[in-house]
Amino acid sequence: MNPVQKEDILGVVNLSQIEWEKFRDKKIAVTGATGLIGKNLIYTLLEADKKYQLGCQILAFVRNQEKAAEVFGNINEKTLWIVSQDVTKPVPEEIRADYLVHGASITTSKVMIEKPVETIMTTVEGTRNLLDFAAKCQMKGVVYLSSMEAYGMTDGSKEELREEDLGYIDLTNIRNGYSEGKRMAECLCAAFASEYQVNVRIARLAQTFGAGIAKDENRVFAQFARSVLKGEDIVLHTKGDKANCYCYTSDAITGILILLTKGENGQSYNVANMETFCSIRELAEIFLQFDEKKQCELRIEIPENAESLGYAPSSILRLNSGKLMNLGWKPEKNMRDMAGRLLKSMKLDEKRGL
Repeated sequence: MNPVQKEDILGVVNLSQIEWEKFRDKKIAVTGATGLIGKNLIYTLLEADKKYQLGCQILAFVRNQEKAAEVFGNINEKTLWIVSQDVTKPVPEEIRADYLVHGASITTSKVMIEKPVETIMTTVEGTRNLLDFAAKCQMKGVVYLSSMEAYGMTDGSKEELREEDLGYIDLTNIRNGYSEGKRMAECLCAAFASEYQVNVRIARLAQTFGAGIAKDENRVFAQFARSVLKGEDIVLHTKGDKANCYCYTSDAITGILILLTKGENGQSYNVANMETFCSIRELAEIFLQFDEKKQCELRIEIPENAESLGYAPSSILRLNSGKLMNLGWKPEKNMRDMAGRLLKSMKLDEKRGL
């Protein structure tokens, strides 16, 4: 972890609204463990274990052992166990856990276009297998990480979108396999809660970013940040009118941990900082404010093959997070904080050769 990541994680560990005692002597499984949210969640749990002497064990479910070694190589093996597991396969009978955060998913737009079948089945089969795992272990709490893309195209008549305000998804658009898969996974969660009394809650995440992003991260926030750090223009391949809320990584982790112990079974919760609502173009302009030499500009260049690049359909998603806030969640980082901390973190990683 770099110092920005460390500060973020310690900030979560010190929060009183998280019921840390419920994790005492428990096993907590995390899928998608090497992703941005997964690894930072695990780092947070490890720090909480040290501070409160919880005696918990964390099971990091990964597909890529080499990547796991790179991310977690120097961590105490008594607390953290690396589990090599493809989520599209059933979890072995001998593996047990008390809590689960299921975040394994295909998140790269290009892959969603090139491998739409795998995108859908990773979401649906993976969620089925992890819910079976939760039912078998009679887990105390499960959080499934869904996405704001589950909303689809809303009609624009509502100023803010609550969890029940789902819109239309064009099932013939290959890119929408991700969105529809997330809906089906949410439906599976509700079904398992009803039929098998699985204690599962759904975190419908806004786009989340923050310190510690992967070197090969290619989503827009990473592209904008790299352009500013290199002193290059930010180039949009769309009009940049898609607008939605965002969430800083540590704020998202706080929400997930609160849901793990306090959420209502079978229910979806928006995890979004309502104060961060902006368009892609406005997001780019926020990053440009950190260009100290004022040498970067914003350019719009829409290629002829734009559809094949896998960009999500243009939509307006102003999410209302009141349902989660009623459980004690309060996001702390505004959009300028988010961009500034991401840039600072990337600079530090660059100096360390990461």
